[in-house]
Amino acid sequence: MSYTYPIMKRVQQIIAFAVIICCIFSCSKSKTDTAISEGEINEISVIISDVLWNGEVGDSLRKKLAAPVDGLNMEEPIFTINQYHEQSFGGDLKRGRNIIFVEKGDKKNFDFKQDNVCTPQNTFTITGKNTAQILELIQMHADEIIKTIRQTEIAVNQKRNEKAGLMDTKDFAGKYGITIKMPAAYKPALQMDNFLWLKKEIPGGNTNMLLYRVPFNVIDNKKDMINNIIKMRDSIGTRYIHGQEKGTFMLTEEAYSPYVFMTSFNDKRAFETRGNWEMENDFMNGPFVNYAIRDEKNKCYLVIEGFIYSPSSPKRDLIVELESIIKSVTFL
Repeated sequence: MSYTYPIMKRVQQIIAFAVIICCIFSCSKSKTDTAISEGEINEISVIISDVLWNGEVGDSLRKKLAAPVDGLNMEEPIFTINQYHEQSFGGDLKRGRNIIFVEKGDKKNFDFKQDNVCTPQNTFTITGKNTAQILELIQMHADEIIKTIRQTEIAVNQKRNEKAGLMDTKDFAGKYGITIKMPAAYKPALQMDNFLWLKKEIPGGNTNMLLYRVPFNVIDNKKDMINNIIKMRDSIGTRYIHGQEKGTFMLTEEAYSPYVFMTSFNDKRAFETRGNWEMENDFMNGPFVNYAIRDEKNKCYLVIEGFIYSPSSPKRDLIVELESIIKSVTFL
């Protein structure tokens, strides 16, 4: 009898240990086995009846979510919207990355869930007793929906870049006091002491990244931010960004006024500029997105710009790709 208790206690310890191991393995497996969401970049599935879709509610959704992208010379919608009936919404469609349910119900309500079926996934539900309530909710939450989806699409692009392979940026990024996740497909087009131009060839053109610094007064001078940023861009284009023919250089296109927003970038003040560039004495042009980030540590603005030359292709998703690179920047 004196040996029974120690043996039983030992058995209980082994069983408890086995249970803990099984729980850890089960949790680990459930995390790794989580389904990955599907869908093209900037794509939304809207689950809504034909009656609502073909009326005021559908018009309001399209006006908000398919409005033209700022800064593009050719009109492209912010998001591509695909409408589905609730009865047809099943299977792979449930693994869409961005889903909006719009329906009439017993009460007025807006609901948002993340990673409901897969990851990453944004699921929004808009419910109203009548059309007026649904329209009010769309008006109230459209900006929130747009911001959330944009952040997700940037993150998805960044993961795709990492999966495709990244450039070793230690040689130049450290000089600017940053880290940046630059796809390996980008190659140096021009590298100077305080200027870097990287280019990636794509079908029918190229995408480009610029990195340089300017003193505070280049942008802050006389508080005329828009003109100061345009002058800054044009001086860089004139000096460094040349076409194949002599006397060609990049300028900010005058026919389309750039959009300039004051924003924050990793808790630093920044100016975000979107517009179009053109090649002086040539027919080349395209969109750009420019971030001038105030770097107090180094007493300057760090300027990171992406621009596109691809005359025969849509530009919206390419701009998101460039923005995902820019927003991968962290300051050391």
